[in-house]
Amino acid sequence: MIINDLTFKGKNGRDDFGREKIAEKIINLLTSDINISPLVIDGDWGSGKTEFCHKLINKIIETESIYRTIYIDSFQADHADNPLMTILSAVINLFPEGTKKTTLLEKSIPVLRYGLATIGKAVVSHALKQNTDEIIDGFDERLQEVADKAIDASVQILLKDHEKAQENIKALQKTLESLAEDSPIIVFIDELDRCRPDYAVDILEVIKHTLNVPNVYFVLITNTHQLKAAINHRYGNQVNAQRYLDKFVKFSFSLPNFIPGIKRYGESKVFASPEHFSNLVLNSNTLKETKLIDKHHISHEFTKNFIELAKISLREVETFLLHLEIYQRLTNGLQSNISTGYLLLRIFGVYIYCFSPDTVRSIQNNNADANHIANIFELNGLPDKIPDHHEWSHVKDFGIILARNCKINKDMYLSDNQSLQEYWDNTSRRFFSDNWGVTPDDLYATVRETIDNLRLGGK
Repeated sequence: MIINDLTFKGKNGRDDFGREKIAEKIINLLTSDINISPLVIDGDWGSGKTEFCHKLINKIIETESIYRTIYIDSFQADHADNPLMTILSAVINLFPEGTKKTTLLEKSIPVLRYGLATIGKAVVSHALKQNTDEIIDGFDERLQEVADKAIDASVQILLKDHEKAQENIKALQKTLESLAEDSPIIVFIDELDRCRPDYAVDILEVIKHTLNVPNVYFVLITNTHQLKAAINHRYGNQVNAQRYLDKFVKFSFSLPNFIPGIKRYGESKVFASPEHFSNLVLNSNTLKETKLIDKHHISHEFTKNFIELAKISLREVETFLLHLEIYQRLTNGLQSNISTGYLLLRIFGVYIYCFSPDTVRSIQNNNADANHIANIFELNGLPDKIPDHHEWSHVKDFGIILARNCKINKDMYLSDNQSLQEYWDNTSRRFFSDNWGVTPDDLYATVRETIDNLRLGGK
């Protein structure tokens, strides 16, 4: 089942982050005799998990014709509050009208009915019990007896239903196994980390206890850290969420935040987010008249290095680029004839507008705080010697310049050493060399102006 046309190659294809080889390895495992289901594809929010999932599905369709695929967005489905129904309905829709579809539907209904009946009876019993607890002491004990009998009757019915339900589940499992014997089914469940905690855990338990069937494989796309938080939300912090998860997951791996197999001079890894920025900015019509599209210009390198330093995700890179486009559209403030120092101040202003509201507030209040700046640029005070620029960067330099110009907590970035002081004064002038080397008296005036423009003049 094709859910969109994203691919690693072809007309709509791209593999900016070298992930096709990862997809090939997953397919190799899923189609082997090794049972790795459920498989978890782990990744932080914004790391490109969903796009990778779509491309993986389409690659399976292209290369493994006997396998049938299902894509489920669990976040969109969690309002239904019945993960078994969500998954079974998707499986049923794989089949055309006919005997197979009818048989699967017939076997599914009793299992689903039991789940709904259990929920209903439990709610009724709980309501009866709650109502009688609220009655004033000594008032009509007979009513209490009636409530207790109703609860007991519900329990007896549930026990009988449970016995029948186990038979129905086994019948459903046999039917699924038969249907998947010649054409295995791979169910991709995405956005598990965005679901309500109870629903996310219910999906795990349904897969484990009801849909554990030969030739029906599950691939879960999620942020494992968030999934473990959902487990603790359901069962309490005293539960070891990792051990609980290990009962349900056979194999997991994390999408890398770097591009596998690619290295450059002086780099052990090429990180994906800066490369994503380069690809996006080069295809931006709005930014085509700016220096940002020149890979050799300091503004492009600065932004890439800044993205890597800040460790922002692929999705956050897209957010950052969108706001750069908005700023440029509103002001032309990134155009090619702007001084490099001012360009970097504006890029910084766009960044904090997107991701650092505390820094925005302090700057807007004319109280720029060096601690905020240090956190963004991963600084820990002024270096005690002139930096070796093989191990240092323009980003760090610019962070020092900004920290030295703060009103609050700037002492860690000032020095009594005259040669160091002169070095950083000269470094500041170099950023503004195309502005006759004149550093603005108030660097943050430009940053405030950038923020005000993005707020469309509002506060």
